[in-house]
Parts: sequence; C-alpha cells; structure tokens
Amino acid sequence: MKAQLRVAVACVSACLALAAGAQQPSPLDAVPEKMPNDIPYGTPISLERAQTAIAAAVGESRKRDWKLNVAVVDSGGRLVAFARMDGAQLGSIAISEHKARAAAMYRRETKAFETGVQAGNHYLLTLDDVIASRGGIPILDGGRLIGAIGCSGATGSQDEVVCRAGADAVKR
Repeated sequence: MKAQLRVAVACVSACLALAAGAQQPSPLDAVPEKMPNDIPYGTPISLERAQTAIAAAVGESRKRDWKLNVAVVDSGGRLVAFARMDGAQLGSIAISEHKARAAAMYRRETKAFETGVQAGNHYLLTLDDVIASRGGIPILDGGRLIGAIGCSGATGSQDEVVCRAGADAVKR
C-alpha cells in the first residue's frame, strides 16, 4: 500500500511540475494588427466650446441633484475651462482636471484604466498621469481629438454620466 501511495504521489507531483512549467501566453503578449486608440489630434478646443461642454455637464448634474467639479482641457491636456458647483467636494477639484488630462493625453476614456486595473493589469498604474477612475472622456470633432472633459465629486458612474452629457454637447 505504501508503495502504491508513493507512486501516486510521485505521479501527481510530476504532473504539477509539468503544469507549473508550461507557460500560458499572456493576453498582454498579444500583438494587435492596428494601433489602439489611434485618434488623430485636431485643433485644440476653443473656450466657447469648452464652456458649452461645461454648461451641458452642469445642467445634467443639476437635473440629477449631484454636485460636481467639471474641467475641460485642450488636446495637449491643458486646462481651458473649469466649474465647481456649489457644495461640490473640494478634493474633487484636482481630480476632475486629472481625469480630463488623462483622457486627452491617452486618447481614451479613463474608464479603460479603471477596467484594466480591476482586471489585474496593474502596470497601468506605472504610466505617467494615469487615473484609474471613470469620469474622463475625450472630446472629438470630426474624428479628431480636440480636448477632454473630466468630472468628479460623485461616484464614478455618476461622474461618467455627467461627462458624457458635456462631451456629447460639443462633439461633431
């Protein structure tokens, strides 16, 4: 009986060693055919359009009785316009601008970073100026990135709803 047990343990150990040695390809090793998020940059958003985006975002926020901070940056990630609603939390002032800047600089919604980190892609947190929280959305004009809007002060999903209203108000 002891001999059979030793043989069984040896077989199981050998199988585990083989399984541990076999490397599974990582999804991060996949090489896409096309460049992801290859959105060309356009003429930076004007103050007038940035204010239109903020007005739409603030309107959506008021309609839902949410108090948020809203920032719009140009295609280079520099602040163009900002609004802090009465009663919005002060800690979210910088976060709204950070979300907008990350969305512009990386040409994608900040929700992509949130989703990636939640999926275990922690390397995303090593990238400069990333924020892994939804509520930053690029603003496009004719398929070209002209800026981005960032909202903060509520939950990520609430921030995202308000930002979408702002981005949609000026997108062409």
